[in-house]
Amino acid sequence: MMTKKQGLPALVPMYLFTLAFVLGPLIYMIALSFMRRQGSWGIEAVFSLQNYKRILEPVYLETFKQSVKLALISTFAVLITGYPFGYFMAKLEPKWRNRVMILLIIPFWTSALMRLYGWIIVFRANGILDFILMKLHITNEPLRLLYSYPAVITGMIYSLLPFMIYSVFASAEKLDWGLVEAARIMGASRVQAFLSISLPLTMPGLFSGVILTFIPSMGLYFIADILGGNKVILVGNLIRDQLMNVHDWPFAAALSVVLMILTSLFLYLYRMITRSGELEGLI
Repeated sequence: MMTKKQGLPALVPMYLFTLAFVLGPLIYMIALSFMRRQGSWGIEAVFSLQNYKRILEPVYLETFKQSVKLALISTFAVLITGYPFGYFMAKLEPKWRNRVMILLIIPFWTSALMRLYGWIIVFRANGILDFILMKLHITNEPLRLLYSYPAVITGMIYSLLPFMIYSVFASAEKLDWGLVEAARIMGASRVQAFLSISLPLTMPGLFSGVILTFIPSMGLYFIADILGGNKVILVGNLIRDQLMNVHDWPFAAALSVVLMILTSLFLYLYRMITRSGELEGLI
């Protein structure tokens, strides 16, 4: 059996990696957020709260508001779509379950950017979607959905849906279906058995899927760029512009710190909910 002293050398590379590539850049970003821009590319190493005060300006607060709003809408849409999918996938026979899982994994073999560009063909005027809708006489003219808010929502759902499905599936797969059958034998309807047994037992997977969906959706700026044009601006777009176009690195660092704090608060809320006595009682 390996002792603590014997296992310490094996942990040194991990600690060095964490220090160099996680903690170090994080400290640098926080320190940079309190500095000031000087000239086009320069940075003045003077402590200042100017960057954080700028974030309180209406235009930047509105960007954070729109990012949170888009994240909430995307997460809700992914939830109502991915939860039933993951739940019923766990009830499939192993042969069909494996086939469905492979179909979900196959898109990840292709670049995310390439898959999103495929949606341009679907949403563009006189594209595939317009062709189908007009053939079915649902619409009489192109809808022009490309570069719109619904297009960005669709891109978010498409990119994040597998995370919800696999999170719910991981919980539903461990579910004791005998408890559901026992509830049915005792007179509970399918809905009552689901609400009283299945839903509480799969709640950890649901919460995990929400976190894995909500947090990334606040920073997936490339989806807003490709499918939303300049009509949908997220915090990620703002940070990218400050780095690449304006070259205001301290302000970009301040935006990143605030976004990190927001996501950390949601993670803390998730931990509090999953550790609460109420949830433990349900489980």
